[in-house]
Amino acid sequence: MSGLERYSRQILFAKIGENGQRRLLQSRVAIVGAGALGTVIANHLVRSGVGYIRLIDRDLVELSNLQRQTLFDEDDARLNLPKAVAARYRLNKINSEVEVDAVIADLNLENAEDLLKGFNVIVDGTDNFMTRFLINDVAVKHGIPWVHGAAVSSRGMFAVFKPGNTPCYRCLFPHVPAGTGETCDTVGVLSPLTDIIGSFQAMETIKLLVGTGESTPNLEQIDIWDGTSMQMDISQGRNPQCPACVNGQFDFLDRSSERQVAYTTLCGRDTVQINPKSTQELDLFKLAEALGKSGRVAVNEYLLRFSPVEAISMTVFKDARVLIHGTNDIVAAKALHAKYIGT
Repeated sequence: MSGLERYSRQILFAKIGENGQRRLLQSRVAIVGAGALGTVIANHLVRSGVGYIRLIDRDLVELSNLQRQTLFDEDDARLNLPKAVAARYRLNKINSEVEVDAVIADLNLENAEDLLKGFNVIVDGTDNFMTRFLINDVAVKHGIPWVHGAAVSSRGMFAVFKPGNTPCYRCLFPHVPAGTGETCDTVGVLSPLTDIIGSFQAMETIKLLVGTGESTPNLEQIDIWDGTSMQMDISQGRNPQCPACVNGQFDFLDRSSERQVAYTTLCGRDTVQINPKSTQELDLFKLAEALGKSGRVAVNEYLLRFSPVEAISMTVFKDARVLIHGTNDIVAAKALHAKYIGT
């Protein structure tokens, strides 16, 4: 029992117990997104003793994140640290016995299966529909349960999807919604909301891993400003014509489907993301030396920040992915990329 002492209060909960705790220690969880939801989820799972956690995020810490993204501080923003790396540093201080694998990447059809297969549970800490459809395809194809969550403004929701036992995400949402919808960057979000939704997601993940609790059969929705909630029973919601869980058609993993685009505007952030056409690894310090002749440059081992003019800045990651800040015009972003980074 001595090695389990730090989890003693959790073990006292009868539906977990010592056997459940040992299962947690042997479990593997992938969290997609290290923002407001992802940091709450990771914090709870690390403290609970989930043995291996992969934290996947494409972004870096900014000052505006600190209002709700609970694993970060002002130093992380000042140092331009990638969220996955900053979160791993904090999580290692919380529980050094848990292995946290920080992956700085944009989850897309090129890497999703490699990054997500082989896990006991996948948890959704994202903020966009395309990534959720991608997670769903991987989860259904490989038989991995996943926990969905979303939070914007004062409203949040969560649900559990178990391939073979429940409808899948695409049963409930057959098509990618037109437009981008409301986001934290356009209508804001309340910090207590992300704590609540992320905590529910962590709890559902623990129940799946321990195997002694029933997952919620509902799509749970809550508005913390109005103090209202709603439960929608989705247990009978399977679509008999679902392309994914019924017909085994995984459109979001199909390279011929053109679901993944090279250029993406990040809603509300005045930013365009440019994905590389092929897998590569940049020498950021060499690139910094070259770009230093054309503007202000700051570089660390994870990313490079470059400002050619006052209104425009670029974040270049080691995998050659680039965020161009200061414009949502894809044509202008492509021109800036070609001028300073190359094709």
